[in-house]
Amino acid sequence: MNDTPDTSSAPPVAPPAATPQPRMHALPLVAVLVSVLALAAAGWSWSDSRERIRDLKTELGRRLAESGKDVSESRLLARNADDAMRQVSEKVSHIESQMATSQQQQLALESLYKDLAQGRDQWTLAEIEQVLLTAAQQLQLAGNVKAAIIALEGADTRLQRLNKPQFTALRRAIASDLANLRAAPSVDEVGMSARIEALVAHHMDWPLASAQTSEAVPVPRSVRAANFGQELWSELKHLVQIRRVEGNEAVLLPPDQAYFLRENLRLRLLSARLALLSQDQAAFRADLRAVLLMLERYFNTRDAGVADAIKEVKRLSSLQIAIKLPGIDASLAALDAYKGEH
Repeated sequence: MNDTPDTSSAPPVAPPAATPQPRMHALPLVAVLVSVLALAAAGWSWSDSRERIRDLKTELGRRLAESGKDVSESRLLARNADDAMRQVSEKVSHIESQMATSQQQQLALESLYKDLAQGRDQWTLAEIEQVLLTAAQQLQLAGNVKAAIIALEGADTRLQRLNKPQFTALRRAIASDLANLRAAPSVDEVGMSARIEALVAHHMDWPLASAQTSEAVPVPRSVRAANFGQELWSELKHLVQIRRVEGNEAVLLPPDQAYFLRENLRLRLLSARLALLSQDQAAFRADLRAVLLMLERYFNTRDAGVADAIKEVKRLSSLQIAIKLPGIDASLAALDAYKGEH
């Protein structure tokens, strides 16, 4: 295959036109201008870069200065913070020391309070025990129910002020004994004693059964005649007296014996009053029986005063003064149980 172009059929090519000569001189000028412009641009870029570098250095210096100032301030702040932290640590250590001392003092105070509370409880229990023993003695010896009730109420009030659960059993026992004492029958000792005192007050007004109209009261020996002979003769005259007593007539007494009779009657009434206060039923009735016998034998039973006195003595002797009273054994047992546990 022949790659040579076929020129025989191609149209004829015109010859190139001739280039003008002045254009050949313009190319170097353009190159010079381009170079100048490039140099100017490079100079301007270098100047601008230099300005920027100077500005960057200035800014960097300013920033470094500010950083150094900040570092100094940071160091100062850190130093101040260290000082403040050290002061805070010292204060915290001092506070912790004070707290430890306070805790020790609190523990000591709590221990002291417990000791004082226990001592106060023991003191209160000792007082309550004394009160209960006194109430028991009042019941056993004098039968004084009111005094026992007052004593138990006082003991319960003391326990109520303490307000501690360990005393619950003791308070229950005291409440039970109080209920039993309040339900017990009572004796009107004051009224009966007043009735006996009224009899004593009128015993000198009751006439004797003797026919004599007057009763001589023995004169004290100190005011008698100083003459021993007269005194002896006066005594001898009273040794023997002859009187006539018929049938059922009352016993006649000489004037001086009437005084002792009335004194004996008064003593019997006072003895009956004492037996009433001690609730001695046997002695009470024995004394009143003796008084009744003396009234019926030696005094004029037809007199209204003597008759009223006999009726009053009979009414008094029929009364029951010895009443079986409940004790406070439950309270004493509860107190002993508490003392045994503690």
